[in-house]
Amino acid sequence: MRLAQHAALIAATITTGLMAGLFAAFAYAIMPALKGADDRTFVEAMQRINTTIVNGWFMLSFLGAVVFAALSAVLAWRGEGRPALPWIIGGLALYLLTVIVTIAVNVPLNDALAAAGEPGRIADLAAVRERFEASWVTWNIVRALTNTAAFGCLTWALMVRGNAAG
Repeated sequence: MRLAQHAALIAATITTGLMAGLFAAFAYAIMPALKGADDRTFVEAMQRINTTIVNGWFMLSFLGAVVFAALSAVLAWRGEGRPALPWIIGGLALYLLTVIVTIAVNVPLNDALAAAGEPGRIADLAAVRERFEASWVTWNIVRALTNTAAFGCLTWALMVRGNAAG
């Protein structure tokens, strides 16, 4: 049971950290790089990214973080990991906030960008970009921050658990 508790917390921390890194990379590298691109390049690049990113590795981290953090909380509640439980719950709550922002804001913006059609056939690329870019970037920063805070909580939970185990 102890090994399962520790493994679940490690898996939650790793998957949450991977997602924090992804959202942060968009915030400080990808979107600033695309900001200087022309409208067609921007729309085409984001459409390609939004299609490509939905793959097994992304889904393992994105959904795995929720599953592993929830499992970690349940196992900590039932086992020896109770001192770390508040940090695990905090990490889970912050990560769930990240998921909510993603589903409620970023995914609908991605879907609207995809629905605009092939960039070569969009009459007003500037308008399509304008409806997408500023909002997507803002909410990506929000989820990068909430996800990074979740990662911090889970990392601290590992520390607390390690200290409690002696």
